[in-house]
Amino acid sequence: MAKILVTGAAGFIGFHLANKLLNEGCDVIGLDNMNDYYDPGLKRSRLELLKEHRNFKFYLCHLENHEQVDDIFKQNDISVVVHLAAQAGVRYSITNPRAYVDSNLAGFMNILETCRHHKAEHLIYASSSSVYGANTLMPFSVTHNVDHPVSLYAATKKANELMAHTYSHLYKLPTTGLRFFTVYGPWGRPDMAYFSFTKAILNNEPIKVFNHGNMKRDFTYIDDIVEGIVKLIGKQAEPNPQWQSDNPDPSTSTAPYRIYNIGNNNPVDLGHFISTIEKKLNKTAIKEYVPMQPGDVHATYADVDDLIRDIDFKPSTSIEDGLEKFLDWYVHYYASIRNDGVQSVSLR
Repeated sequence: MAKILVTGAAGFIGFHLANKLLNEGCDVIGLDNMNDYYDPGLKRSRLELLKEHRNFKFYLCHLENHEQVDDIFKQNDISVVVHLAAQAGVRYSITNPRAYVDSNLAGFMNILETCRHHKAEHLIYASSSSVYGANTLMPFSVTHNVDHPVSLYAATKKANELMAHTYSHLYKLPTTGLRFFTVYGPWGRPDMAYFSFTKAILNNEPIKVFNHGNMKRDFTYIDDIVEGIVKLIGKQAEPNPQWQSDNPDPSTSTAPYRIYNIGNNNPVDLGHFISTIEKKLNKTAIKEYVPMQPGDVHATYADVDDLIRDIDFKPSTSIEDGLEKFLDWYVHYYASIRNDGVQSVSLR
């Protein structure tokens, strides 16, 4: 079976992907720097579950350290890289921009160089729906121009796509970029709205409803995301023989390069999203309506036709079912570590 490197293996998506691959018999090399952008305890809990698999090997590593990254490749016969490690967070990039340069630019450069020199068969990497920035034409399509980011985080993800194309063109490295659309589910990131909303509601604290609730997001359940990534691992990016330089398709190339949206293709109104959490918890949120925050966008909505065509991508989890699974995990996980205010909650 394939030996696959998953960067960000202790992160939300990386954990779920690594667990899926391990259960399918793949040898997984996990890499993570275990930073404290959010609770490292949650990352350690994910990692402990992965370490229960005999076919999992973990390295504590900072991507900016190119020698350490290269050593990991030298020590392991890695055929595919799924690069999910990054400094996440739109708002955090406003106040801590250098963290994004180090991880998302320098770190990605090291991944590209290492894949090149060790002749990786396929590099799949995380981009983001945030690259659509100031675009308002919905649904967002990979054929749309994405030259107007509204956060540094988005700019680094756009830069990753450009860097990947350069390596695909110069060195024939097959690269596939995935623009994720608001991924949620069990073991999720505490900085995401659904997570912080849940914590606040359970503790009778107010939640901040940005742009006075006039927002929509294409929430995508983690299992649907992972299913898509697994299908793409065995589908190397290939050159597009119909690509035209006088009418260029931004998502393909004469090089082995692809960009896909990976989302639910079904945006959900923020008010409905909050009310679903309230119903499942049987508690009413204390809402504090506030203006739009710098770097935010009003709505996201993924056109996933290319992914449907190429791998039969079929997201199937409704927001109601997905949130129920998340909330069930949340209650049980935090009850198990004796977090006050959670143990007595019963879900509807």
